[in-house]
Amino acid sequence: MLQKSFGRVNWKSLLQPWQEVDWLLFLLVIGLTSFGGIAIRSTELHNGDADWWQHWVGGGIGAMIALAIARWRYENLMQWRWIIYILTNLLLLAVVLIGTTVNGAQSWIYIGDFNFQPSEFAKIGVIITLAATMQEQGASTIPMVLKILSITAVPWMLIMLQPDLGTSLVFGAITLGMLYWGNANPGWLILLISPIVSAILFGVFLPGWLAWVVLMLIIAWRTLPWAWSGSFSVAVVNLVAGGLGKFVWDYVLKEYQRDRLSLFLTPDKDPLGGGYHLIQSRIAIGAGQLFGRGLNQGTQTQLNFIPEQHTDFIFSAIGEELGFIGCVAVLVIFWIICLRLVIIAQNAKDNFGSLLAIGVLSMIVFQLLINIGMTIGLAPVTGIPLPWLSYGRSSLLTNFVALGIVESVNNHRHRLKF
Repeated sequence: MLQKSFGRVNWKSLLQPWQEVDWLLFLLVIGLTSFGGIAIRSTELHNGDADWWQHWVGGGIGAMIALAIARWRYENLMQWRWIIYILTNLLLLAVVLIGTTVNGAQSWIYIGDFNFQPSEFAKIGVIITLAATMQEQGASTIPMVLKILSITAVPWMLIMLQPDLGTSLVFGAITLGMLYWGNANPGWLILLISPIVSAILFGVFLPGWLAWVVLMLIIAWRTLPWAWSGSFSVAVVNLVAGGLGKFVWDYVLKEYQRDRLSLFLTPDKDPLGGGYHLIQSRIAIGAGQLFGRGLNQGTQTQLNFIPEQHTDFIFSAIGEELGFIGCVAVLVIFWIICLRLVIIAQNAKDNFGSLLAIGVLSMIVFQLLINIGMTIGLAPVTGIPLPWLSYGRSSLLTNFVALGIVESVNNHRHRLKF
């Protein structure tokens, strides 16, 4: 009896630092990472690579990092926010100056045999800085929104210099998500993305662009504190954005860059070039039908018809070998993870913790939608990995660091400072 009681006390004492960790969230992420290794192994079964093993090792290290961060009080990040922000930008600047180009983007830093992608870790730096900036006043005023945008602008521009379009879009999604949670007027968020929409519509469908500009004028008139000048400024910005978008498309972007952005709509126009990835990915997912061809049995996957299938196109392998059921199971797991993140944000004891959770949620949701949309032909190929499933050490560790921060928010939600 004494020995049994002693063992029980030790067990409770061991778990004491993590007594309010969201174990469901943690175990779901571990499950996704483990399954990711299995899927990666299937894509490399016949070429001798062992990225699946490295994925598992990276996941194990990431899990330990997440648990260590969960034990640590997330409020301490407040006093380090500007140091984190400066280090983030210095690393991104180092990439621009001494980085190595891979797949058309100068995004990597090599130190001997070790390489890492600073833009992945920069996502966490931006989330921390924005959460710390908004934790007192939120984003309910125009000056505060402009301050948030200026903070994001520096790392965003450094990433665009690489250039890394996919990661820059993730930064935009993180910023918009945190602004919305910080009580920014939804109309302002629509106005923020309006130049991008105008740049696309102006050269594609002019009547649609005119209708969009009219809608933006109405939103500006109803939401901006200075109706006349604000509406005029919105009209000018959208006009300039439309013309600039047309100019960039015709004279700045190279042909392969234009194809990469537009061929997802009609990949059959270049089946052996820019549309090859998308065509093969759709064939693989369609071939899986309801239950899939079976693990390690997919012809598209095993014969390596899909380039980068262990990284950006891992969902194609899942779709072919596990079918519609497997794809739905993955999506349900991601849905539960996102739901847990929302619950943690709602139950956080302060605005800082709540904003941290929403920043992570915005990052995960956007990467999920774009990656899966890319594999089924609903989005252009942007090189955005599927969280915890795609191979990539930097992105995997970044997502585990993000998990650790969110778990810290949940773990300390009832504990007072001392």
